[in-house]
Amino acid sequence: MESFAEEGILPQDVDGRGFMEPIGGRRAAALIFLILSIAPAKAQDVTSAYTKIDIGKDCKHRRGVAPEDYGDWRCMGYAGVPIWLGAGDQRMHVSFGAKAKDEPAAGQTLAPFNDFYEGTIEWRLAGGKPFATIMRWNYKAPAETDKRTTSGRALVVTRLPPGPVCHVGYVDARANADANALAREIADKHARDFVCGTDKPVVLGKAGAEFK
Repeated sequence: MESFAEEGILPQDVDGRGFMEPIGGRRAAALIFLILSIAPAKAQDVTSAYTKIDIGKDCKHRRGVAPEDYGDWRCMGYAGVPIWLGAGDQRMHVSFGAKAKDEPAAGQTLAPFNDFYEGTIEWRLAGGKPFATIMRWNYKAPAETDKRTTSGRALVVTRLPPGPVCHVGYVDARANADANALAREIADKHARDFVCGTDKPVVLGKAGAEFK
């Protein structure tokens, strides 16, 4: 088959005019508008909303049955997003959504002993809708395992529905002066496209061995 490009000939329509006419004026403006109108959701302005939580006051508790099962708590978050928290064996799990307890996040925690019984949740919003959360968890540093102190702080970034809910990344809040900015970077760049169970959580900034 002959190639039009090889012969330097443009395809012709029935009027003898080339299909590949220069685009200008109103046609160019219309094309630019079309491209902008189908830009991905990531181009939307990303903002933050904040809610405070104290699970002893704000959540409904269901007692555990095993010695190291502390039960679980159910609360309401920003814009009515359900929050589920479970605790046991000196570690916590936090998940979100209508099926929060069945989401991957309900089985995720930090390796060291940790907790999140109260604090502030930052909700990252695109077009006014939350797509990720950032929470400051407390955890025991290696030297504190047998002590009452808990000096470690980790920012945990979690993706929200639609799609599965799971941890997207971590930031060592003690080791990084710009920890909040790093956590927002993880949320904004990775949360919406993150594939739970396939993608590896992102760690940004300086981090100790417990984040490796």
